Amino acid sequence: MAAAPGRLVQLAIYTPSLSHGSITSRVQGVPLTVRPRLAAGAEHFPERDLNSALTGGITIPTGINAARKLQKNRQNARWSDRYYSRRTLRLKQKADPLGGIPQARGIVIEKVGIEAKQPNSAIRKCVKVQLIRNGRQITAFAVGDGAINYIDEHDEVLVEGIGGRQGRSYGDIPGVRFKVIKVNNVSLDMLVKGKVEKPMR
Repeated sequence: MAAAPGRLVQLAIYTPSLSHGSITSRVQGVPLTVRPRLAAGAEHFPERDLNSALTGGITIPTGINAARKLQKNRQNARWSDRYYSRRTLRLKQKADPLGGIPQARGIVIEKVGIEAKQPNSAIRKCVKVQLIRNGRQITAFAVGDGAINYIDEHDEVLVEGIGGRQGRSYGDIPGVRFKVIKVNNVSLDMLVKGKVEKPMR
């Protein structure tokens, strides 16, 4: 390929000569040898001084294990990402009373009333449930007008997430992350609508 007149073209071909500590290149087809200044003790490790000359004085990893240090640095840096650390350590599953499953069964311990957040003014009817799988206690909201009347103490209920952002509370009910969907294996919504009757446990 012919070069434009008056223009210097340098080919990106470097042939390092490790035995002499020099760099050989070609400028317009003419061999040119650049001999970098050797540091103290570099005559014993010419490849290190060559790397330093190529990178402007910055030493880069060399050898067959060069990638290992880069991989370890990248791995250590990933722990500063909170999403990566929570996912790897499974912190969401450990903090979740349900243990990462969508639904769980429990026994009703008592009925409680939760005061709604401002600007609303109401008492939201909830129940305190002890989960069967791990014994942890949670508070679940009874969805529907008069739904609390169909739930009694010692009933077996099925609870699931209430639908808040990132598994948290929803609406004006503070601190309540779950809702009751079944009572004694019967849909609570069907009980509220009067389509079925509550069976005795």
